Amino acid sequence: MRFDDHFLEELKTRLRPSEVIGKSVKLRKNGREWVGLSPFSKEKTPSFYVNDEKRFFHDFSSGKHGDIISFLQETERLSFNEAVEKLAAEAGMALPVDTPQAKAAEMKRRGLTDWMDLAQKWFVSRLQDKTPAAQNARDYLERRGLSKEDILTFGLGYAPRDRTALKDALVQRGAKVSELVECGLLIEVEGGSAPYDRFRDRLMFPIEDQRGMVVSFGGRALNPDDKAKYLNGPETTLFHKGQMLFGLPKALKLLGAQETHAELVVVEGYMDVIACQRAHVAAVAPLGTALTEEQIEILWRRHPEPTLCFDGDKAGQRAASRALDRALPKLKPGRSFKVCLITGGKDPDDVLREKGALALREALKETRPFVEVLFSREAEAEPLDTPERKAGFKKRLRALAAQIEDKDLAEAYRQDLLERYDTLLHPQRQAKAPFVPNQGGQGSAPRKPWQPGQKREIYIPPAMEETRRAAVNLSAALDPTAASLAQGLVDNPDWMLDQVEGLEAYGFGDDALAPLAKALIALSFQHEGLDRPALSRHLQKQGLGALLSEIQKAALKSGAPFLSPDISSADAHARWLQAFNAVSRLTALDRALNSAREQVGTEFFSRLKLERDALRKSLRSGQIWQDGDESPT
Repeated sequence: MRFDDHFLEELKTRLRPSEVIGKSVKLRKNGREWVGLSPFSKEKTPSFYVNDEKRFFHDFSSGKHGDIISFLQETERLSFNEAVEKLAAEAGMALPVDTPQAKAAEMKRRGLTDWMDLAQKWFVSRLQDKTPAAQNARDYLERRGLSKEDILTFGLGYAPRDRTALKDALVQRGAKVSELVECGLLIEVEGGSAPYDRFRDRLMFPIEDQRGMVVSFGGRALNPDDKAKYLNGPETTLFHKGQMLFGLPKALKLLGAQETHAELVVVEGYMDVIACQRAHVAAVAPLGTALTEEQIEILWRRHPEPTLCFDGDKAGQRAASRALDRALPKLKPGRSFKVCLITGGKDPDDVLREKGALALREALKETRPFVEVLFSREAEAEPLDTPERKAGFKKRLRALAAQIEDKDLAEAYRQDLLERYDTLLHPQRQAKAPFVPNQGGQGSAPRKPWQPGQKREIYIPPAMEETRRAAVNLSAALDPTAASLAQGLVDNPDWMLDQVEGLEAYGFGDDALAPLAKALIALSFQHEGLDRPALSRHLQKQGLGALLSEIQKAALKSGAPFLSPDISSADAHARWLQAFNAVSRLTALDRALNSAREQVGTEFFSRLKLERDALRKSLRSGQIWQDGDESPT
């Protein structure tokens, strides 16, 4: 059987030489390499070296040198094909079928790769154009703190606004339009106009496979009015986003360049990857999707315990939670994750620009074990103030441990989680200072064991305590408009689909409704397609029944038209969205005015205040319910 270059390169990148060779040769880490006694000759002083970055071995005693394939050929007396087949089985790769069709497909793949490489060079050149649009792209990169050397290192480019600029350039070089459509550079509309450039007026990030070949692009919109801030190329013959990680080739070089204890960090976006790599931290990012099983396996082939680093805001915590759920079943002895939640709502790029590379590296060292983060998440899911909820908490912990496919590890997790449960709810049973879930990334504080005669105190995480207090202390009157918005979402859960970010940022405009907003956001990610009865049951289980009752009473006073039974569903949704946008704008104005107190009396402050006061008057008077009055001035 003949193996093409693409298959062999993929095979070599999937397997770490030190792990393959380490099965038959005892190796120890020595700087950037691994060293051991020669398997080819008898020696007392190690002279056999393995380099994972360069993917080869070298034996000074015998002069033998090669890769993992030739190593098996030499040590196990296998033929080339036999060695490849054995390694392919170890890497989980299906052997290619040697047919004329397969050869044609490989030739086609090479052709598409050539056009992607040419497109990359063209985008890089356009970034240096003298046009205002290219200058705008360079200004954006300068504001983000990237030097000319950084731009060159990471291959950043610019896609012009012209609908066919890239298409025309590559066709002139001999490309077929169908090829450019197939590799995702052009968009083809059925029965419509001729294909046109997919990326326009965007900062371009090349996406490379494990061999360092450009297989797709990500584009960051420079026009704030564009609907999609970031846009990835589509699935193609070359690009399968669930099987690739942005920044992996450069991350592997950084791993190989560090002598010991190198970390591999998983972050959320392109700029976060670049920020980490500029700080000499090996970092990668999933490509617009939650971490997939294939990506998890790629990470573990490169590092036994990568760090999942997410932004310290709510969206980052949700992303961390999804990653925990995806990775949990696949955990194995020696194969896990650490978690880093950067405090203050910052992301790695923010930390690098504001505090420098050293501060970023230090921030990424503040990690927590996988099991601890998993337990903390479940502990904060609901108040633990009734026997039913405590039992439910314990049941969830058992169910989580049972998801782990490795039975020994599943049992170890079950014991660990239940010990943490007992420490949290029964501290008097613990002879040592009990575990307390991490609060806001600031570490845990020991508590004194319970003593006879002492009132027992059960630790309730801040988020749970906030929910509990709001649910039982409803003496303060709710704002009717805010209550009507909340009632609208409770009655129509599908309206949440496009409003999660807005709800997370601004809530309903009344702090007393914050617990409901948090619960709705969490449920929207945990359950798809919730109807009204199911949503109500979930909210009741979370102790929000009393709050829902007060919301309904206050909403009746609002006069909100979208709550009327006589209005159509589409019209109700439109009117609710109109009011929600107005309340969000009012909240944003209040925050802006509070942060601009030192500018009292300035034209800027006065303008904000006039807009805020007019909008508040519109909401309180009911003018907002009139057609066309979305943003009165």
